[in-house]
Amino acid sequence: MATRATEAPARLGVERNGINTIAESERKGTARSLFWPWFGANVSVLGLSYGSFVLGFGISFWQATIVAIVGVALSFLLCGVISLAGKRGSAPTMILSRAMFGVSGNRVPTVISWMLTVGWETALTALAVLATSTVFSRLGFGSGPAPKIVALIVVAALIVGAGVLGFGVIMRLQVWITVITGILTVVYVILALPHVNLHVVAGLPGGSAQAVIGALVFVMTGFGLGWVNAAADYSRYLPRSTRSSSVVGWTTFGGSIAPVILVVFGLLLAGSSASLSKAIGADPIGALTTILPLWFLVPFAVVAILGLVGGAVLDIYSSGLALLSAGIRIPRAAAAGIDGIVMIIGAIYVVFFATSFIAPFEAFLVTLGVPIAAWAGIFIADVLLRRGNYAEADLYNSGGRYGNVRWLAIVLIVVGTTVGWGLLTNTFGVPSWLNWQGYLLGPVGLGGRTGPWAFANLGVLVSLLIGFVGTLVFGRAAVRRQESRD
Repeated sequence: MATRATEAPARLGVERNGINTIAESERKGTARSLFWPWFGANVSVLGLSYGSFVLGFGISFWQATIVAIVGVALSFLLCGVISLAGKRGSAPTMILSRAMFGVSGNRVPTVISWMLTVGWETALTALAVLATSTVFSRLGFGSGPAPKIVALIVVAALIVGAGVLGFGVIMRLQVWITVITGILTVVYVILALPHVNLHVVAGLPGGSAQAVIGALVFVMTGFGLGWVNAAADYSRYLPRSTRSSSVVGWTTFGGSIAPVILVVFGLLLAGSSASLSKAIGADPIGALTTILPLWFLVPFAVVAILGLVGGAVLDIYSSGLALLSAGIRIPRAAAAGIDGIVMIIGAIYVVFFATSFIAPFEAFLVTLGVPIAAWAGIFIADVLLRRGNYAEADLYNSGGRYGNVRWLAIVLIVVGTTVGWGLLTNTFGVPSWLNWQGYLLGPVGLGGRTGPWAFANLGVLVSLLIGFVGTLVFGRAAVRRQESRD
């Protein structure tokens, strides 16, 4: 496979680049340009619903506020560090991961990455459809399957279309999404403000340390940790001369600023009304319309759909790249199209057959969050250890310096996942086939599956640390050997 693109993508046509490294002539822009895709993908009103999700751990408003700020900022800082690899290697995130896992060994985390991104785009698509259906119902257009079917067709067309067209179109689309959703979200906050009862919010009882940790991990997996496997996909177009601190800073700031504000305001709304908080669990976006005047329902539908589409577009682009990185030899646009089909099938199940959204959503986040956390720890440690740029040609050559299978990384992700799954539980018991998790909580003295640590989601943090510390301690020499071949 070629390691460089031979032809630049058309500005508004289908991107020709796939998993190749980006040619020097195509590397352009500044670190500041990273703000747009990261902000646009995370300005979704879904952030308001996280206020209800976080309070569901039984913690106070101030505890939840600290959790929101720390969890969001810290998780997107991880994305910022991984974005450095994109600038240094000019290749997709899961291709750069070959430097740690080997060319063939990297298929293990790549498959996990593909599952995570497809899962996210499915969840975001389903939420957009549910929100649109709720708005149609309140406007008197009916509440049967017809509005949902129409919404699914429109939303899926936007997401798959942008994913197929690729980087240039996505970057332009995200600028418009950022501006439109930013303005309309401010209007929503103003209209919803009278529904905030500070006296009720202040009276929310505090929770245990275990509950706070559980909420923190949930926020991290719901925001930055859900993006780490795609973090270098957009910085790969930057010139190598771009300042590293700027890449980290703009990625972290762009990803964090909107979610922090939205989650904190969501805490105020959910903390003020127990009925609203409960309704959000069933329909996270649609429930937010119940406090709006009728005249703002259509603008709200616009902001909800665009915000969710903004996130799903980045996901389908990165999931297509992950599919190619796993060894599927098809054009990038075709890979995005395949992922779109899987996304639509999954969204149909969630919209028309699932009885709840939050239960399977949380199970999805923490279950796949464990192996992705281990991978992120490995990747971040490798970025910190590496002093120079990646050897581009060797990322595609199993006989090169990165090898075919690097067993340290494979062992670390297996150990991290095994230990991590043993230290968390399936909170709502849905789906039931995940109820085997938490098998280490009893043996290590944490009270078992019904003890105080059962829902602290410690497994995600432990998995991250296993990958990070294991690579720092045992992977340093391998990185030095790789770089000594320059």
